[in-house]
Amino acid sequence: MKPETQEWVDKAENDRTAAQRLMQPPNPIYDAVCFHAQRCAEKYLKAFLEEQSIPIEKTHDLTKLLDKSDGQIPELDPLRPASTKLGDFAVIPRYRGFHASQQQAEEALKIAEKVRSVVKAKLKLP
Repeated sequence: MKPETQEWVDKAENDRTAAQRLMQPPNPIYDAVCFHAQRCAEKYLKAFLEEQSIPIEKTHDLTKLLDKSDGQIPELDPLRPASTKLGDFAVIPRYRGFHASQQQAEEALKIAEKVRSVVKAKLKLP
């Protein structure tokens, strides 16, 4: 694996850890969970693209990142509608007027875990 790919994976794992910790009682922070779950998924997709030597543009748009994979991750195609929703969490939770629910945070984590699982398998990571 390329060192750059490993850097993306490491960053993704840090975001996953942050999301999981922020979900813990007694005071979960659902906005931050959604934000870090999105970042985890985004960075795993960028890790995959990096490993395939596909140029990575600066974007938080998960659908755009999936499109750049040229169909090499068909396991994630069913998640396209959810990835659009998850993509919104790249910015929205950082501003006033948005308050994520527990259900939104749980769904964001679920999507991020699916992306993580599929990409790790593609990268042959344990």
